[in-house]
Amino acid sequence: MLVRLLYASRAVDASPGAIDAILAQSRAHNPACGVTGILCYGSGIFLQAIEGGRATVSELYGHIQKDLRHKDVVLLHYEEISERRFGGWTMGQVNLTKIHVATLLRYSERAELDPYAVSGKVSLALLEELMATAAIVGRN
Repeated sequence: MLVRLLYASRAVDASPGAIDAILAQSRAHNPACGVTGILCYGSGIFLQAIEGGRATVSELYGHIQKDLRHKDVVLLHYEEISERRFGGWTMGQVNLTKIHVATLLRYSERAELDPYAVSGKVSLALLEELMATAAIVGRN
């Protein structure tokens, strides 16, 4: 059974090297586990959707909750799915500096990534728009 999990967290180390290390680890680990997804990062906040088998996604989320590189980990949305929305990415990355301000304002009170201030469904809709507008890098 496939599931999709969406969570937010804050980076403990917001340096570009630390963020790149998280992405590299995801891209190296996820294909063997059948996990796909995308990661949004901006202003010290991660917004990530992960898809895969229920047990695998649950185990991965458990690791993320314990990962010392993350703090304030919050589950935003979880659902059983019939197909993947982010199946073309082992872990796509959204570059928020290249996103038009109007896109962020469509889903939030301010032109910044803040999944803590909106619902999980709103955050998922933002990720889907970013995917549709080719704002994601790292496609397989």
